[in-house]
Amino acid sequence: MIVYGKNVFNEISNNAPNIRKIYLANSFHDDKIMKIIKDHNLKYVKADNKELDRLSKGNHQGIVVEVNEYEYVSLESILEANDDLIIVLDHLEDPHNLGAIIRTCEAAGVKSIIIPKDRSVQVNGTVMKVSAGALEYVNVCCISNIVNALNKLKSHGYFIYGTKMDAPHYKDITLADKCVLVIGNEGSGLSRLVSDTCDEMLSIKMHGQINSLNASVACAILIYGIKADL
Repeated sequence: MIVYGKNVFNEISNNAPNIRKIYLANSFHDDKIMKIIKDHNLKYVKADNKELDRLSKGNHQGIVVEVNEYEYVSLESILEANDDLIIVLDHLEDPHNLGAIIRTCEAAGVKSIIIPKDRSVQVNGTVMKVSAGALEYVNVCCISNIVNALNKLKSHGYFIYGTKMDAPHYKDITLADKCVLVIGNEGSGLSRLVSDTCDEMLSIKMHGQINSLNASVACAILIYGIKADL
C-alpha cells in the first residue's frame, strides 16, 4: 500500500517494521524524518517529483512510503473488547469520509469500526492520510455481511441504532448501555436489510434549507452526542 506526506510518515514510523520502502524527492530536506530513517535503518531511494506524483494521488510533500497492506481485526476481537460504542458503515464509498470518521473515532475514544468487504471503500493510502495517524489507534474490521455482523453484536448485548432523516432526534432517545451506530451510504443511506435489522432509528435535527449532512460530519455529531450519554 502506498501512503504519502510528512505527517503520515511521522505517525507510521512508530511501527517501522511495517515500512517496506521510502521514496524521497531529490530536493527533500527534513532533519527529523531523516533521523528517523537512519535510526531505524529504513530503506529509501531518491526520485524526481514526476515519479512521486505518479506513485501518490495527492500532496506528497516530497515523501512517498510503501507499507504493508492494512491488517483488519476480527469481529471476535471487537466483541472481546466489549466497548460501549461501535461504528458500522453501510457501504460508504468515499475514502475521505472513512478517513475523517476514523479520525473522529480516535478523538472521541471510539475504538472499533466495521465495514463490509464488497461495494465499500477499504483502508487505503488516502484513508490513512485523511485519518492523520488515527488509524494507528482505531481498529477496523472488514466483514462479508453487515446483517450477520449486526445480529452477532445483538447477541452480545448491543442495541443497534440506524440513521434516518425522519427518525426521532438523537437527544430525545434514551440510549442503551452498549450501542452500535450504523451510518449509511453517502447517496442512498442505509440499505433495506440493514435498516430492518436496526433496533431503533435516530436523526440529527436540521434547521437550514438542506435536509442532509456529509456522512462523516453526521457521524461525528452522533458519536459525540451518544458518547456524552454513555
